[in-house]
Amino acid sequence: MSVNTPDAPALNSLGFAKSPAETRVVVAMSGGVDSSVVAAKLAEDGYDVIGVTLQLYDHGAALAKKGACCAGIDIHDARRVAEDMGFPHYVLDYENIFQDAVIEEFADSYLGGATPVPCIRCNERVKFKDLLETARDLGADCMATGHYIQRSMGELGAELHRAADPVRDQSYFLFSTTPEQLDYLRFPLGHLKTKAETRELARKYGLEVADKPDSQDICFVPDGNYAGVIEKLRPGAAEPGEIVHADGRILGKHEGVIHYTIGQRRGLGIGGLSEPLYVVKLDVDNKQVVVGPKEMLSTRVVPVREINWLGDEPFTSRKEWHVGVKIRSTRPPREAIIRPISDTEAEVELLTPEEGVSPGQACVFYDLDGPRIFGGGWIWRG
Repeated sequence: MSVNTPDAPALNSLGFAKSPAETRVVVAMSGGVDSSVVAAKLAEDGYDVIGVTLQLYDHGAALAKKGACCAGIDIHDARRVAEDMGFPHYVLDYENIFQDAVIEEFADSYLGGATPVPCIRCNERVKFKDLLETARDLGADCMATGHYIQRSMGELGAELHRAADPVRDQSYFLFSTTPEQLDYLRFPLGHLKTKAETRELARKYGLEVADKPDSQDICFVPDGNYAGVIEKLRPGAAEPGEIVHADGRILGKHEGVIHYTIGQRRGLGIGGLSEPLYVVKLDVDNKQVVVGPKEMLSTRVVPVREINWLGDEPFTSRKEWHVGVKIRSTRPPREAIIRPISDTEAEVELLTPEEGVSPGQACVFYDLDGPRIFGGGWIWRG
């Protein structure tokens, strides 16, 4: 005798077995076109949307500045979208959290001769930590962002996948998203093929930000002058020293190690030499900028720590993982072998050496045969 069972309720577009009206979603709104479209689309689809914008630094000095998120003009733009679409919007003062969790480490990393990526730390320590907890406190079923990345359900739960548009893919900046965070997050733009589609949606919803330019710089470094920001944060940090060839020759003077990055060639102030020279090392302790020929930039073995692993099997369950890795956000994944040392440390061997690998950068792990991201870690000196 068979027993008829009622069909399970259909899942809505965010993956919940209830109507959109019964599903509360907090949207992290930077004021740009991406997050504005996410909020507008979810509101249009009938979800219970709450928009939240973070004030991350003193936006009073940035009211007229374009090209950076979370400044005064961006808060205004986010609020206007919420008003037009008819959902509540809140601005949260996260200046102290952002200062402690992102800006201070950024300064210390540069002073230590590293090349930090503060946008990753912001996602990891502010947006996907404190803001996510705020979303839970507001009774939200999930939090949505305008990032170009995809969340896909696998056999063992939510997986992180690259965006459909390889040009817009932001997986490099989101490798430290934990499985617990991934369960709660949603990325409604990850399936779009081009940014033009996003702007077309913005025009469809009548959003004034439809043609707003993308942000180009780190939000608290609006003019790209990292050294200037460091000098303000750490007065006296730019101590002069020597520019030294790898063979020991003193070639000139510099006004502070913080003005240089690994792989830099231009602006060294040591012209008149027969060979092109590149920054190959920043010796902070001795206040030296070490330069050498291009071949000295080539790196095959990279020590990585603070690893966030998103694979199905435990990280240390194998002696080796054959994956693709990205050392820089703008480069495609290259074939590599990861050799775990512990749950959070590994040695990464690049099968094709990379140039200009610097401590402080991220090393992100990718499936060689598909779109999945297996996490990543931070490069250090070893």
